[in-house]
Amino acid sequence: MAENLHDTGYLLQNLMENMTDNIYFKDVDSRFIMINKAFCEWTGLKAEEVVGKTDFDLFAEAHAKEAFDDEQRIIQTGEPLIGIEEKETWADGRITWVSTTKMPLKNAEGEIIGTFGVSRDITDHKEAELKAAYYAEQVKRIKNEMEEDVRMAAELQKTFFPRFYPVYLAANNPEISCVEFHHEYRASGMVSGDFCTIQRLSATESGVFLCDVMGHGVRAALGTALICAMVEEIAAVEKDPGRFLERMNRLLLPILRQDDMFLYATACYMVFNAETGLAKVANAGHPIPLHFQKAENRVSWLIDDPAQRGPALAITEGAQFPTVEKQLQPGDTALLYTDGLYELCNAEGEELGDSGLLAAARKNPGLSLREIFPALIREAGCFAGSEGFDDDLCLVGLHYKCPMR
Repeated sequence: MAENLHDTGYLLQNLMENMTDNIYFKDVDSRFIMINKAFCEWTGLKAEEVVGKTDFDLFAEAHAKEAFDDEQRIIQTGEPLIGIEEKETWADGRITWVSTTKMPLKNAEGEIIGTFGVSRDITDHKEAELKAAYYAEQVKRIKNEMEEDVRMAAELQKTFFPRFYPVYLAANNPEISCVEFHHEYRASGMVSGDFCTIQRLSATESGVFLCDVMGHGVRAALGTALICAMVEEIAAVEKDPGRFLERMNRLLLPILRQDDMFLYATACYMVFNAETGLAKVANAGHPIPLHFQKAENRVSWLIDDPAQRGPALAITEGAQFPTVEKQLQPGDTALLYTDGLYELCNAEGEELGDSGLLAAARKNPGLSLREIFPALIREAGCFAGSEGFDDDLCLVGLHYKCPMR
């Protein structure tokens, strides 16, 4: 048997019978002159049914012509084709894929007398690849559509915020408003769960509302849209801040507390009387507002006792929200904000916290309302060592200039 190892015919026979890839030899006219066993199994034909035929007899016109042109180019140039992917469309419409290498077939004198090739079935791999590409394209399309929807939602969400502020003219100087309002909103993403509004409730009263819906992104933004609609509805019939939040809690509970969804919101609502300077405040698990007192040149909490806060909205059925009264003096400022302003950490992992925020506010007790906003944001950023905020951020406040009367 050892002599067979040098018998090229014997070696070729073993290769042709045992190689699982398709092997074929063709003449200068691209007619098959020899095929292996795997090729027969691939086509479902016997060798004698294939020899003498071309790809035009086995495959659809488009694939047969492409293969023929490739082989004729090899014959003309002597340049092989290595590892190309071929889509085979059969006469019955069936589609398969192969990875093919084709070489020039030469005689003893080195003249090209045809071609030979090896093709490996990669149909399963290619179909998986095509499916992956299809799914990737679908995901990309859906992602683009979602991003466009989110962009539109972001533009829509901006309309929730105040576009103008109520004006309460002082009797002794009708050219100025005796109350100044201001707000600032920064979303950590395209949309957010923070929302504020300032409404004129009567000739002397305004309602300042701020909320923070749990989480980020579209789900939180949908929560703000829902609350935005409720604020206008409830404010028209309920002037007491505590009862305002109680009614909002009753409306939100059956909507946000579904079996497959857990969503809640913190909120603070203040009704301010421009004639008397009296601020009535109720809090639903929200950060306590800051009180900048001009006469004492100090900053404190607008609600003295943190226990006077009620729970977050959509958490507890029948929750109570105490209304706290605070007398503001001319020159005083009340500032509401979301927890994104103080829930940030420094390099050591220490959180600024509400006490840190109060300390930061006390550094600048005499600032105007519009100066307070950037000052607090700057102080928080310096503490964290970064100008960026990971959470949504919203501030809204009022400065009491003088009584209306």
